Amino acid sequence: MKQSTDTIEDQKKTETEQSSEKETADSASVTPTTSKATKTSGTKERVEVTLVKTVDGDTIKVNYNGKEETVRYLLIDTPETKHPNECVQPFGQEASNRNRQLVNSGKLELEFDVGERKDKYGRLLAYVYVDSKSVQKTLLEEGLARVAYVYPPNTRYLDDYEAAEASASNDGIAIWEESNYVGSKVFNGCVEEKKESTATTQSTPTAEPKQTTSEPEVATPPTNSRTEYFQNCTELRKTYPSGVDSSHPAYQAKMDRDKDNYACER
Repeated sequence: MKQSTDTIEDQKKTETEQSSEKETADSASVTPTTSKATKTSGTKERVEVTLVKTVDGDTIKVNYNGKEETVRYLLIDTPETKHPNECVQPFGQEASNRNRQLVNSGKLELEFDVGERKDKYGRLLAYVYVDSKSVQKTLLEEGLARVAYVYPPNTRYLDDYEAAEASASNDGIAIWEESNYVGSKVFNGCVEEKKESTATTQSTPTAEPKQTTSEPEVATPPTNSRTEYFQNCTELRKTYPSGVDSSHPAYQAKMDRDKDNYACER
């Protein structure tokens, strides 16, 4: 009788241990989820890349692992300048010019988050740094970008970026100057482009060219003391390796081949 009782007790003990092990395994397989993750694990290692060109305020092309790749900045959005179905938006050109200045100013590096590294368009998704300083955060602090496209788990720096955005918004700078310009998902508004009037040109008689026997004119520097003159982009880049924007004294429209208000950029 005692042996039978011991056998029953041993069976109960075994069943209890098996049940406990199953509960532990089930518990280990459950991963807590949050509606808006702002802290992610994973490496923060950065990889150095070489700039090919600046596309706009939040996109660049780089040489990465021996291949040219388009890089879309994680967690931010800047006004449009190049979208085929969108107009040029206020502060879009400023954001593009500032981005170009930043990524040309030092050692360029990318940092990836723990989620997908490419979007549906095949673009790399990354945090961008120049000399260890965040390009995204700089654009947000200067009011040239907003926090957008938040897709967990790629949210490592979301809290920092939102704080930078809030600071610029509170100061009312750049895109935050107008209260209704920054929408919940888009920027509202377009830059009004000045249309050249042809009426004056058509009504004004054209003077006949004067005959001259002198030697052909050679381009000479403008006399304006505030203007810097360079014969071509090769000469300009000796002084300004990354090119110049339209507000710079050395800017010339003839050197701005893609008409983006930035001359001789790389």
